[in-house]
Amino acid sequence: AKAGKIAKAVKGAVSRKVKKVRNNVHFFKPKTLIQKREPKYPRRSVESRQRMDKYRIIQCPVTTESAMKKIEEINTLVFLVDIKATKLNIKAAVKELYDVKCAKVNTLIRPDGKKKAYVHLTQDYDALDVANRIGII
Repeated sequence: AKAGKIAKAVKGAVSRKVKKVRNNVHFFKPKTLIQKREPKYPRRSVESRQRMDKYRIIQCPVTTESAMKKIEEINTLVFLVDIKATKLNIKAAVKELYDVKCAKVNTLIRPDGKKKAYVHLTQDYDALDVANRIGII
């Protein structure tokens, strides 16, 4: 009994829980531990095949006079490409198909809805030789 009285005296007669002052309208959920997923078995038995392969990305070279001018003057090949192909996809496809390195790829979408890619080759490669090999010229 004596120990209880002493404990009460130390604690104080009336104890109040301190409320946290919230200055914000939103309650932000506290960050909890996010564990790495380690499934016991794969949810898909067969992986989906890659739909954008190099042959679908590059559809055909453009052989207009302006495209020929670009081949001769600024070491650039012009291709019609898939509308969903990215610049990195185009760069990789050109490297695989024609064994040349691209310095830069510029793209535009034509008014008829097709995507055109201007592939600038590095100085190690000549666009004229590559065009001959492909069969543009």
